[in-house]
Amino acid sequence: MIDKIFVDSNVWIYLFADGDNPKCNLAEKFIAGNAASNIIVISYQVINEVSNVLKRKNFAEPDIRLVIENMAKICVIQDYSKDIALFASSLREKHSFSFWDSHIVASAITASCKYLTSEDMHDGQMINGVSIKNIFNPDSHKIE
Repeated sequence: MIDKIFVDSNVWIYLFADGDNPKCNLAEKFIAGNAASNIIVISYQVINEVSNVLKRKNFAEPDIRLVIENMAKICVIQDYSKDIALFASSLREKHSFSFWDSHIVASAITASCKYLTSEDMHDGQMINGVSIKNIFNPDSHKIE
């Protein structure tokens, strides 16, 4: 069985960053390398955050719709529910996550992901069986 990887918004946003930014290339390589395996998981929160940033960067609506379509084609989308919202609340209380990060972590755990890739959370932290990895940190252990 191939391990599922939840990919946070910040990784996706680097795909649309200036090509001179080395994180852009890392994000592109990471997503392209895992897309074919159908193991990338996202949530509607990720889609909404990416769409919002692209809109602020003056992307045209047809281009934003294309991004949404493409994300949906290569990812499994973890649906949102009352249970995830309640779980996120308990994670915030226990780990002092931000409101939005707690929803990302709750979605990754609910989707039975082994990894959560994010630049915003503590690299290497393990929460309910999910290991947080910062793919932009050269000292981070690779996702196997």
